[in-house]
Amino acid sequence: VQLVESGGGLVQPGGSLRLSCAASGFTFSTYVMSWHRQAPGKERELVASITSTGGRTNYANSVKGRFTISRDNAKNTVYLQMNSLKPEDTAMYYCEAYITPRNAYWGQGTQVTVSS
Repeated sequence: VQLVESGGGLVQPGGSLRLSCAASGFTFSTYVMSWHRQAPGKERELVASITSTGGRTNYANSVKGRFTISRDNAKNTVYLQMNSLKPEDTAMYYCEAYITPRNAYWGQGTQVTVSS
C-alpha cells in the first residue's frame, strides 16, 4: 500500500496550490479519501473528505469555499485544490485512505507554506 502526496510548496497569501495523492496497492475506488493537515505545535485536523464514488464531500469550516476535494478513480488519485490561501493554512498536508479502522492508510505528507 502506498499513498504519495505531491504539489506542496511555498505560495504567497491569496495564491493557489493543487495537491495530489497517488494511491496504489489497494482498491482505491472503495475507500473514503481525506486530506488532513498538521501545523507545528498543533494537532492534526481533518481538512476535507470525499466518499468512494465522489458523490459527497465534507470540509472543515476553516476551508469551506476555498478548498475543493476531488478524486479520479480511474487514476487512483485524490486532489485538493486550494485557493485564496492564508498564512494559517501553512501545515504538512497528509492524505488518508479509510474503509475500516483496520484498513486505513496514510501518506508521508507534503509541506504547504503560505508566506509573503
